[in-house]
Order: sequence, then structure tokens, then C-alpha cells
Amino acid sequence: MASTTPTQIDPAPPSVSKQSRSTGKAGDKIFSGLSKGSGILLLAIMASIAVFLTYRASIALSKNEGNFLTTFDWNASATPPVFGIAVLLFGTVVSSIIAMVIAVPIAVGIALFISHYAPRKLASPLAYVVDLLAAVPSIIYGIWGALFLVPQLNGLNLWLDEFFGWTYVFDKTQVGVARSLFTVGILLAIMILPIVTSVSREVFLQVPRMNEEAALALGATRWEVIRLSVLPFGRSGIISASMLGLGRALGETMAVATVLSPSFLISLHVLDPGGGTFAQNIAAKFDEANEFGRDALIASGLVLFLLTLLVNGAARFIIARRKEFSGANA
Repeated sequence: MASTTPTQIDPAPPSVSKQSRSTGKAGDKIFSGLSKGSGILLLAIMASIAVFLTYRASIALSKNEGNFLTTFDWNASATPPVFGIAVLLFGTVVSSIIAMVIAVPIAVGIALFISHYAPRKLASPLAYVVDLLAAVPSIIYGIWGALFLVPQLNGLNLWLDEFFGWTYVFDKTQVGVARSLFTVGILLAIMILPIVTSVSREVFLQVPRMNEEAALALGATRWEVIRLSVLPFGRSGIISASMLGLGRALGETMAVATVLSPSFLISLHVLDPGGGTFAQNIAAKFDEANEFGRDALIASGLVLFLLTLLVNGAARFIIARRKEFSGANA
């Protein structure tokens, strides 16, 4: 009878040395310190910007003879100084809204086409071209807008006035070239289109493949898959992409200054020449302003700074409420 030998058991793997453990802990501490330091540095920079803007703005506001929120004029160099942001706030908000209304649906459509409809050979070059648009300098957009877009929009403005003038918004009451808030909105829409498209495309590509395949297996059409699986998953990303684009639209300077014909009048006729934005006013008046005039411009910059923070805060609030659709818990 053959005797059985006990099974050989491999010795336990050698334990990690104390030196390795100490090195790992040191690396964790260094990485944690760098991460916390980066966050603290960012907060310190933001706080320093806010303190600087608030201090210089308080100097200007203390000597302002007009109501800063409701005054239409901007005469910071007058004696006494009278200036306000009513026209600038209106122009900034209106042009940004026009840009978002035009850009976001087109950007989402392009992102869906690249991620779910276009063949691979076409999707990659198209995505590259869209991303390349984001690298074009603002002044190039401004020159193109002033020399090409403005003359080409005269016909569109007349058409909108003829068929949609009854809406009052598209009622053109002044004769002149299309250097209006509507033109600025179209130009800003073109500028923010690659940002919204790129972020939305990357979000759509992260949709779990099993969700789409399950919907297709149940007989859903391509549009039903997008409506029931892709868009709910990417809703949070679309909002984030839109807020990134809105941030650029709010603060765009050179392109707006090149295209817009500034005036300190508020008009709901968006096709009429005139209007102004915060960034355009700062760029146009900063060089010729005296010390007090620059403080006044900084005060308007503080409002733009707060407006941007408000927009991003609202976006974070919306995303938090829609967390169940964002795919974070998938």
C-alpha cells in the first residue's frame, strides 16, 4: 500500500518591511499635504481677488453721486462722478441668454451625433475640429464678427423684423448696421459652442454600455435609447458644460468690444444697435480712465465677479438636486 505524503504548503509570503510601510505612509502624507495645499492656495487666491475688488470698489462707490445699480450713465471722470451698471448688467445678461439659447441645443446635438450616430472615421476628425475651435483667440472671432458676421446679419435682421416684429423683441426701430446685442449673442454662441460640445460629448461617452444595450434589446429605437438612457445620465454633465460656456460668455471682452456699438441705453429691441457689457466697458474705458475712473471700472468688475459666482453656485445647486440622474450612483 503506497504511503501518502502530506501536501507541501508554500510558506507565507514575506511581510512588508517596516521601511516600505514607512515610505508608503510618507508618500501618503506628502500627497495629502500637496492636495490640501493646492485647495488652500486656490481659496487664498480667490479671497485675495475678492478683497482687492471690494477695497477698490468701495473707494469709487463712496464718491459716486448716482445710484450704482440703476444709473444709466457712466461718467466716472466727471465732477462729481456719476456712474451706474444698469445698462452693463442688462447687456451682459441679455447677450449671454441669447448665446445660451442658440449654443446649448446645437452643442448637445453635435455631441450626440459624434458619440452615437457618426461613423468612427467621421467622429474622430469632427471631434478634433470642434475642439480646435476652442483654441481660436477671441480677437480673431472679433475681427471675423466685425468684417463678416455683421454685414451678413443685415438680411436676417430685416427678416426677423418683418415676420417676428410683433414680438416687440425683434422689432427693429433703428436703421443701421447689425452691431447689436443680438449679433453679440450669435458671436458668443459660436465661441462657447466647442466648450459645451466637448464636455457634453465626453459625458455621453461615459454612459454605461449595458444600459444602451438593454434598451435596444427591449426594442427601443435609437432616439428612445438616447432619451431614456443617454440624456438622463448626462443631464448633470450638460448643465456643467452649459455653465462653463456661460462663464466665458459673461466675461468675453475683445470679441464683444470689436462687434458691439456701445451706448448707455436700455432697449428690449435686441436688433437695434447699442448696449454694453461689463467686460466691453472695462476694455474700452480702462486706458483713458484716471485713478478714480479705474476704481469705478473695478467696481463693475466686482459685480461681474459676483455674477459669475452666483451662476456657478446655481449650477452646483441644480446638479446636487439632479444627482440621481447624473450616474454618480451607478
